[in-house]
Order: sequence, then structure tokens, then C-alpha cells
Amino acid sequence: MSIKRRAKITALGRYVPSRVVTNHDLEKMVDTNHDWIVARTGIVERRWAEPGTPTSELAAHAASDLLRRRGIEASEIELIIVVTVTPDMFFPATACLVQDKLGAKNAWGFDLSAACSGFLYGLTVGAQFIESGAHKKVMVVGADVMTSILNPTDRATLVLFGDGAGAVLLEPSEEAEVGLLDYLHEIDGSGGAALCMPGGGSLHPSTQETIGGGMHYVHQQGPTVFKFAVRKMEELSRRILERNHLTGSDLGCFIAHQANIRIIEAAAEKLGFAPEKVIRNIHKFGNTTAGTIPLAIGDALDDGRLKKGDLVLFSAVGAGFTSGTVLLRWAY
Repeated sequence: MSIKRRAKITALGRYVPSRVVTNHDLEKMVDTNHDWIVARTGIVERRWAEPGTPTSELAAHAASDLLRRRGIEASEIELIIVVTVTPDMFFPATACLVQDKLGAKNAWGFDLSAACSGFLYGLTVGAQFIESGAHKKVMVVGADVMTSILNPTDRATLVLFGDGAGAVLLEPSEEAEVGLLDYLHEIDGSGGAALCMPGGGSLHPSTQETIGGGMHYVHQQGPTVFKFAVRKMEELSRRILERNHLTGSDLGCFIAHQANIRIIEAAAEKLGFAPEKVIRNIHKFGNTTAGTIPLAIGDALDDGRLKKGDLVLFSAVGAGFTSGTVLLRWAY
């Protein structure tokens, strides 16, 4: 009987801008305060790119870090998937710009948009090219410059987001039970209006009216998003564990999208995950959209909380509404 070819993560790269913006800094910009932000979100500080910094720059830095850690040349990469909702421009794809910055002359690529669930969707898509035998080295980069689409006068969204990027390398696994084991993804388009950037697309092309109306900024219905995120994160995580005959005690780590500490902890509590297995780094980066999960993976590795052979569950919910989970066994 043939053994299914699996995709495993063999390297991780990260990048965040050097500029640190604290809650106290935000107190000088909008009507808010440190204690309120921490109590509502868990965020203490975040990284903001300098104005005009493109997503491709953050993505290329993370990808270069990955190549250095893996000890390979950019020319060895066969496919680049860039996951972002803040592309440098509508076209060309940010993946093309990253490919050029890296000098990855043998790679093709494309962008994928699924908001805060995007990294997991990109990971799953990239794995298909490994599992099919089409490629041996696929790079998935989650990167966003969220500050480029934030309303500087809207305290409800300004305090939440940061800028950052993370990249993983997918390669074939030599071991049958190491690598990406399963996934569950869903979308519910009826929730699209609850978290969106309404301006700039074909529905509302850029005009003086759309710009004046603030339609090119993030718009969020906070309570609606919160309730959906807690419910879906718990539901999909439970389903994927049950169909793989696992419980929370079998996991080494639970790494959720870092949008709000209350969402993460509410879902983890419902699932019965031990607190020490729940990775949290929202306090120092905020919500970096497609960057949160790879940045959290990096912190889990640095802290020794993610080790070779561990079962890891990733979970995310984002605009769309999108939601997803990925179960894998860590390879290094």
C-alpha cells in the first residue's frame, strides 16, 4: 500500500518593523487609554512600518530570513504564495515583486486573499503542490502592512493592528505521520460586511467621494466579528480533533490567529486546552492579519514550547467571513 506524500514545514522566517508603537503612544493620537486597550484586546504594543513601506518589503525580509535559516538559495524555490490583504498594488501580484526582490528566478507565484485566515489557506494550498509531487520547495509568506488601511481617527480599529510578516518553507516529508495531517476550512459570505474595506474595488472604485467617505479604511462591526470568531474557532477546532480521534491533551501547542486575547482564551477554554499549550504573542505585535500565525510559531520555537514531533493545531477566523484549522506534526 502506498503512503501518502505529506508536506512538512522545514523552515520559518520572520520580520517586523523596528518602530514600536505602545498604547501610551496611541493615547496621544485618539481618545483611548492603555488599561482599556489591554483589558479589551490584550495588546500592549505593536510594530508599525514607516509610511510608504510596501508589503513586498516585509515579505521579502521574512523570506530572506527563511532562506538563511534553511541554508538554501532563492533559486531553489519553485513556488511563492504571498498571502495578504494589503498588496503593494492591485497588479502585478505581490508574489511577483517578492520573487524579483529575492532573485528567485526559478519560481512562479501568486497572491491569495483570505484576510486573517489567509496564512492557513496559503499553507493548505501550498501543501497540495508538495503532496501531488509537482514541487519540492514551496514558500508561503503571510504579510500585511495594516497601517496603510487604518483610519487614524478611529480608535476602535487603530489600536488593534500592527504590521509584520512570516514565511514558511514546505517540503516533502520522509515520514508518513510528520507534516500537514488534516485541515478544515469554511467561508460564510453573509458576514462580509462586518469586516471589510469597502472602497477601491470594482464595486466602489476610487473617487473623491469614496476617499472623503473613508471607504478605503478598515471597517469593522466589533461585536459581530467577536461572536463569530469565538464560535467558529471552537467549532472547527473541535471537529478536526474529533475526526482525527484526538483531544486537547494530545497537542503540543494551540496556535490561533492573534486578533484579540479574549477570542483566543474563550475558544481555548471551551476546548479544554491547558493554558500552557496556548501560544499568545498579541501583547507585543497586535493583529498583523496574515502574519500572526507564523510570528506566533516563531515565538513558540524560541520559548521551547514547540518541539520536534509535537502535534500542533492552528486556527483562524477572518473577514469574509473566513475560518479554518490546520493540524500538523512539527518536523524540526
